[in-house]
Parts: sequence; C-alpha cells; structure tokens
Amino acid sequence: MTEREQYTPGPASGAQLRKDGEKWALILVRELRHTPEKVWQALTDPAHLHEWAPFDADGTLGKVGAAVKLTTVGAPTPQVSETTVTRADAPKVLEYNWGDMNIRWELEAVSGGTRLTLWQTIDRRYSAMGAAGWHICFDVLDRLLSGTPIGRIVAGDAFQFGWPRLVAEYTQQFGIETPNWSPRAAPKS
Repeated sequence: MTEREQYTPGPASGAQLRKDGEKWALILVRELRHTPEKVWQALTDPAHLHEWAPFDADGTLGKVGAAVKLTTVGAPTPQVSETTVTRADAPKVLEYNWGDMNIRWELEAVSGGTRLTLWQTIDRRYSAMGAAGWHICFDVLDRLLSGTPIGRIVAGDAFQFGWPRLVAEYTQQFGIETPNWSPRAAPKS
C-alpha cells in the first residue's frame, strides 16, 4: 500500500470560527516541523502550490503587487480568480484574496519549526467544509515538506480521505449547521 493510500487525517483540531466585523473568519493553526523560509516557499511558489493547495497559481504569490490567477482544482468547471498580493513580508505574513475570500497566512518561528496560521473570510455556513478541506491540504503540505509527498488531495478526491468525517467534526466544534451537500459535490477549501 502506498503512502497516499495509507493516509487518514487526524481528528478535527486547530481551527476556530470568529466573527470579524460583518464577516466570519476561519482560523486554522498548524505546527510544521520546517523552517519559516521553507514553508514560505510552499505558500508562494506555483510549483509547490501545485503539490498541495486547492488551487493552481500562474505566478508567484511572494511579491506585493503581483497579479496572479488562481484556478480552483477539481471543480467541474475551472474557477479562475484574479488576485493581487497585498502583503508579502517574507517569511512572516502573506495576504491576498481568492475570489471573494480574503486570505492571510502568518508564519511564526517556533522551536522545531513554524506555527502556520491561516485566516480566511468565509460564509459561516461553509466554514466546516472549508476547515476540513484545509485540514487535509495542511497534512499534504507537511508530507511534501518532509520529503514524503502523497500528492494533492482536493475536491472529489478528498471524499476518499475522510473529508466527510472532518466536516461533521468541525460542524460540531463550530456549533453550526452546514448546507445540504451531495457526496458528488466538490468540497470547498
């Protein structure tokens, strides 16, 4: 059995939902055993993003003012969002938007690696789905940076790797109701 086939995400953890003005923010925190510089490269370099993120980027996200197209992976019809990087303080803070969602990555050097925090504005109803998708993406990222890549797991593929269970766990943690969704529908990351 391959590393990918053996992958099962751990229990829902490291996420919270917070009211942020008129919007909601999904906040996910993950400790990675890698330097902030290595994590920064994975967050900004298109080749690295292609290995773990729920979107492909047609350029680097590591420079303020960079205009980049982000294309959602695994959607029945590719969804392309044009974004401009609004903050890129390497290797500490990265900000841009993805469609109508604001994304902020914070990297903090900690003993043994990096504390990675993702802030994403989100429709509260979809927050558990988003948390579950990012949970799996973070697991894939960690394996990629450790030199044991298992390949990107997004959209419909995530159903085979515990996404529905994670959605249920995050739904309970956040105390929300999620919209009805079909197992054939692609999860939102």
